[in-house]
Amino acid sequence: MSSKTRTVDILKICQILVIKIGTALVTQSDGSGVRQDWLDALAEDVKSLRERGIQVVIVTSGAVALGRKALHIDMNTPPAAIPLEKKQAASAVGQYHLFHAYHQSFAHQGLELAQVLLTMSETENWRMHLNARATLGALMAQGIVPVINENDTISTGEIRFGDNDRLAARVAQMIDADSVLLLSTTDGLYTDHPGHNPEAVHIPLVEKITTEHVKMAGDAVPGLSTGGMKSKVEAAQAATSTGIHLIIADGLEKHVLRDVFEDFKTRTTVFLAQKSTKTAKKRWMSAHLRPKGTYVLDKGASKALKNGKSLLPVGVMALEGHFERGDVIEIKHSNGDRLGMGLSAYSSDDAQKIIGKSSDEIPSILGYAGRSELIHRNDMVLQDA
Repeated sequence: MSSKTRTVDILKICQILVIKIGTALVTQSDGSGVRQDWLDALAEDVKSLRERGIQVVIVTSGAVALGRKALHIDMNTPPAAIPLEKKQAASAVGQYHLFHAYHQSFAHQGLELAQVLLTMSETENWRMHLNARATLGALMAQGIVPVINENDTISTGEIRFGDNDRLAARVAQMIDADSVLLLSTTDGLYTDHPGHNPEAVHIPLVEKITTEHVKMAGDAVPGLSTGGMKSKVEAAQAATSTGIHLIIADGLEKHVLRDVFEDFKTRTTVFLAQKSTKTAKKRWMSAHLRPKGTYVLDKGASKALKNGKSLLPVGVMALEGHFERGDVIEIKHSNGDRLGMGLSAYSSDDAQKIIGKSSDEIPSILGYAGRSELIHRNDMVLQDA
């Protein structure tokens, strides 16, 4: 089945669409300002989708690029080479101009916008995740289009999404979106980097992401943006594993949404969603980008987890990281294979004292009667489960 046919099918069932817009699409390449005519066309396309009953949430890049001029940052300097404090300052300046430009274009179509700035901490913490979800839901219920960006001004290097591809996938998972559309200057995944290898072949449809697809993505290419095909495939992994389709398309020309969803002129790569029976909380866990720590399991415990058992202290050989009770923890086999994620019933300090011990010994070791398991099976999501 072709990617065009799949795109038609996806649109038929789509009720909530998250659109990620890359820096190069919304800003002039010389940093002189916003591509306002492109945004005008985007607003027209979004209105058309809304008239078809599709809710749209936008995740936009471009704030740092728009703030470079005010901070006297050379436009040829790659994002990774800009000191964090300068990047944050540029974001603070550029975010105002970016949202103003969106508002100007969407107001002409009678569409109301809401500016939403998120950090990773708001999506990695369950309570804050629910609050953000409720806010976005309330906005959409009132017919308002959320325009989301990472809050670069307060995010630190250790707790950043790093690019808006992954943020878009995280937002989609948060609001139970049906599909994600990543718009940038590339028309999808190739067997190799097309700029380096003229024989690279475009891949229109990915039914299930494999290690080969990850290898094809390579590493990010320097430029104004922080993303690359690698981050897009990682976003596709996060989205599709929680039942969300993801499409990559070249959005440089105007009216790209119309070309993708109505005229089918634009070449794309479609990553198909995998069937997911996970609860909302388990989807949230499996999409975690920064687990707070790791439990390393012996062979017996690894087998027990796959058979639906909880994780007991006796089966844990070691732990890594510093975490509190209720934090999301990565679960690994002693051979390094990732088994899944879960909510720890103990802090790392207490867990360190009881790993390798029988659950019956917990009260005498800790001085209180805690839970018999480190991670209950209901608070756990296994790889490919």
